[in-house]
Amino acid sequence: MAKLGKRAKAAREAFAGKENITVEEAVALIKSNSNTKFDETVEIAMNLGVDPRHADQMVRGVVGLPNGTGKTTRVAVFARGPKAEEAQAAGADIVGAEDLMETIQGGTIEFDRCIATPDMMPIVGRLGKILGPRNLMPNPKVGTVTMDVAQAVKDAKGGQVQFKAEKAGVVHAGVGKVSFDEAKLVENIRAFVGAVSAAKPTGAKGTYMKKIALSSTMGPGVTVDIVNATGN
Repeated sequence: MAKLGKRAKAAREAFAGKENITVEEAVALIKSNSNTKFDETVEIAMNLGVDPRHADQMVRGVVGLPNGTGKTTRVAVFARGPKAEEAQAAGADIVGAEDLMETIQGGTIEFDRCIATPDMMPIVGRLGKILGPRNLMPNPKVGTVTMDVAQAVKDAKGGQVQFKAEKAGVVHAGVGKVSFDEAKLVENIRAFVGAVSAAKPTGAKGTYMKKIALSSTMGPGVTVDIVNATGN
């Protein structure tokens, strides 16, 4: 087992014995123990009582964080003609059709969000095995298959976060940067938890939210009180 460095050991000690605390306490703890040379991302992991292998238990959605993510989101758009021009004017980083498909098939994926107009889906569909596992496949349920590409690009650039339950029923996302004010991080966290709560599927049985943990990129995690996190 690797020996912990002084910084990691100090962080572990600071977090020891703390669990099911308020979101405010967790954010303060994470911020006070972040001492890396870069601005860490504050991450949330939610353990849900669902089995995503069943269609009626899949949890997915999108939420606009009120204070943004602190991250620059690179956006690719599949579109032609006027819609391609709209996407470029809105700030899309990459715009294309067959040429973009070939670039992706060649192994070059230089974007964090993929948007497509409905008429482009036959082309995008060929990329399912590449984009799907990376959670980059455009989907009308989260607003990334749309004719309003300009708004979709602006939303993606403005702090919108997509979420999807993984095999074990865990939803994970970045909800801001350690450098954010505590109040802004708390607001983002509650907005994200609220969106996941609202996305509860019809097939969910028993306890929906089982556990919520917060951490920074390089730091240990701490569980937060679920009722407090939902703002109830």
